[in-house]
Amino acid sequence: IPCGIVDEDTGDLFISFGSSYKTSDFIVDTLKAWWAKLTPEQQHQIPLLQIKVDNVPENSGVRTQFLKRMVDWTDQIRTPIQLLYYPPYHSKYNPIERCWGVLEQHWNGTMLVDLPTMLGWTMTMTWKGAHPSVMLNPLRYEKGITLNKEQMKAVEARLERHPLLPKWDILIRPS
Repeated sequence: IPCGIVDEDTGDLFISFGSSYKTSDFIVDTLKAWWAKLTPEQQHQIPLLQIKVDNVPENSGVRTQFLKRMVDWTDQIRTPIQLLYYPPYHSKYNPIERCWGVLEQHWNGTMLVDLPTMLGWTMTMTWKGAHPSVMLNPLRYEKGITLNKEQMKAVEARLERHPLLPKWDILIRPS
């Protein structure tokens, strides 16, 4: 299961493959792994981490586990995070979707019979003239983790939802 991150400023592509389910936890762990690959200087140069998110159930603006993990991560990295969601059926505007198209063309016809073959082919693709960073996340993720209403109140209190676009534009500041 792939999860990708495109840095629109540099064109860098980071792809993490999971070995269980695409969950909120897998997505946040992929973001954390991407962030850890940045140098401290690169991290420091990001005053606001703006994440343009596709609108899938695992990372939607109402997904309790995703929002909790994002609040926790914001506190950990001490950098504000703004979640900007693409509307449904507008994936053509999402750069990661173009990356998936390039990857599909790159391994077109290849028998992806095992993990080394899949990872190897992914590492040899090019995006904007460079190879992606590719990693395998071996963790097993549980599906269906949610917060109850009481737990979600504390998380929701940390979210600054845009008054006109509350589901589509969420700012999280470090505590």
